[in-house]
Amino acid sequence: METWILYALLASGFAGITTILAKIGISGVNSHLATAIRTGVIVIFSWIIVFLFGSHTEISFVSGRTWFFLIASGLATGASWLCFFYALKLGTVSQVSPLKKSSMVLTLILAFVILGEPLGIWQLVGMAFIIIGTALMIKFKKAEVSNEKKYHWLIFGLLAAVFASLVTIFGAIGIQDVDANLGNGIRVIVVLGASWMMVFVTKNCGGIKKISGKSWLFLVLSGITTGASWLFYFSALQIGPASGVVPIDKLSILLNIFFAYIFLGEKQKPKQLAGLMCLTIGTLLLVMI
Repeated sequence: METWILYALLASGFAGITTILAKIGISGVNSHLATAIRTGVIVIFSWIIVFLFGSHTEISFVSGRTWFFLIASGLATGASWLCFFYALKLGTVSQVSPLKKSSMVLTLILAFVILGEPLGIWQLVGMAFIIIGTALMIKFKKAEVSNEKKYHWLIFGLLAAVFASLVTIFGAIGIQDVDANLGNGIRVIVVLGASWMMVFVTKNCGGIKKISGKSWLFLVLSGITTGASWLFYFSALQIGPASGVVPIDKLSILLNIFFAYIFLGEKQKPKQLAGLMCLTIGTLLLVMI
């Protein structure tokens, strides 16, 4: 097995765990504040890795172009997380996760246009399966909000997917000439700044006193697993093709749905199971071809 495939699988595993931990952690917590807290944990985790591997010594050699794309990737990450966790707060894991994972379709198109990565007939077939699977898995009932916000999870879930695709493209360009650990460390600092700025703008700082011990625990754990996921993801992206890394990472949806059933009691109907099968087939086609 090639190293980048192993890294991508590890990134997928940690990402699958993250969504469930975060869903439990944001219960009763403002989504902007929850994102900012998680990001703080990720920054600490990422920079511990940077110093352990001695990557900090390379920071003076980072070019202006690299800084630009790492910052752009960080801003896109912050936007994606804010949208995703707001959508996750309004809807269920089974509703929001398929939308986020569908970002791979836009990512592959952008990788073809911007990075020059190949896009053949089987990739197009895989993308079609992913689009069909996402449509089948979307549930429009039983959202955990009032009628006036009934479809907000859908809007913000789609926005999270768009920004997630930009994260990968900007990140792939940004880490070409820099150590992956250092590149990720720089990115998450940008995300931290953007997250806390949103907290201050929306005047949610006072909510930190109301967070329960349980929420703190799961937010911190989700931050650690996110940090691990991003570490392996960008390490894979540095040595492997985006068109291969992204689909493997998105296989985390299988863990999302499985853990959502085990820990959150979210059951799937035949339509959603068919959608999950289409998503899996489409992803495997993208990985194997």
